[in-house]
Amino acid sequence: MHKLVMFAACFFITAAGCAQKAKQGNYVATQESVSNTLKFLSSDELAGRDSGSEGIEKAAVFLEDIMAKNNLKPYFATYRDTLSNFAKPAYNIVGWIEGTDPKLKNEFVVIGAHYDHIGTGDSKVKGDTIYNGADDNATGSTAVAELINYFGSAKNNKRSAMFCFFSAEEKGLLGSKHLAEKLHAAGFNIYTMLNFEMIGVPLGGTTDAYITGMGRSNMADKLNEYAGKKMIGANEFEMKYQLFRASDNYPFFTEFNIPAHTVSTTEMTIFPYYHHPDDEFENMDTAHMAGFINKMIPVVEKMVNAKTKEIVLKN
Repeated sequence: MHKLVMFAACFFITAAGCAQKAKQGNYVATQESVSNTLKFLSSDELAGRDSGSEGIEKAAVFLEDIMAKNNLKPYFATYRDTLSNFAKPAYNIVGWIEGTDPKLKNEFVVIGAHYDHIGTGDSKVKGDTIYNGADDNATGSTAVAELINYFGSAKNNKRSAMFCFFSAEEKGLLGSKHLAEKLHAAGFNIYTMLNFEMIGVPLGGTTDAYITGMGRSNMADKLNEYAGKKMIGANEFEMKYQLFRASDNYPFFTEFNIPAHTVSTTEMTIFPYYHHPDDEFENMDTAHMAGFINKMIPVVEKMVNAKTKEIVLKN
């Protein structure tokens, strides 16, 4: 998550709990699959995935391979979308699956997460200077990877679906700003955008997740309708610190004036590892993650396959 909320998040503790797995179609996000992706993206080998670093290059290759294995098409010449607003070479990883409906395939749903983090620091915590960024945001990237696995195998998307791993989010949403501006200039036909950020621990309470900027559209209502229960709600911390503006959904909202939101399961008021060296794989709840992702798969599928543009901005 962008450093906008860093000052307010240094004292938090982890929530507990897990969710049930549910199979959709021919693919299920297993705890093993989730763990394998998350463990690699948050490993010391990647040295905190700072934008423009050797570590994030390894992450980029790994995510490109997931797209290639699922037969996603590169949206540009390759899966790499080179940032125009960052000094070092940095890349969004962008692929897509064409829709199956002759008309609806001309509309895109964008599903994204940032895969960068803040790299390494001078201060040591128990001798550790690597900010692994497991929750922030290897978990969101893992969710997008699992959605790619699902849609790549199911081929059940009437609309076209674009999957994005954004770079330089921690530098000020630079990857998503670059891509949203580029797509807008090209006349990109977007229906809505859903972003995943920090889903590594259970939220607690009566909902599985919260959505940023809940009052700006009816997306939360529609996602809950698709889920058949109140799965997504509001969050006081999110509203107080305007997290709607703090992640990669926001440039798509400002560029296209469409519903674009982030979902998260991390309760920031009790999470202790935000921008901290202990934001590591071992502190993530992969059973919860697999359960949440499997709940989101049919929800996203219904969003992609809705007959009309049901998700709309509120006045």
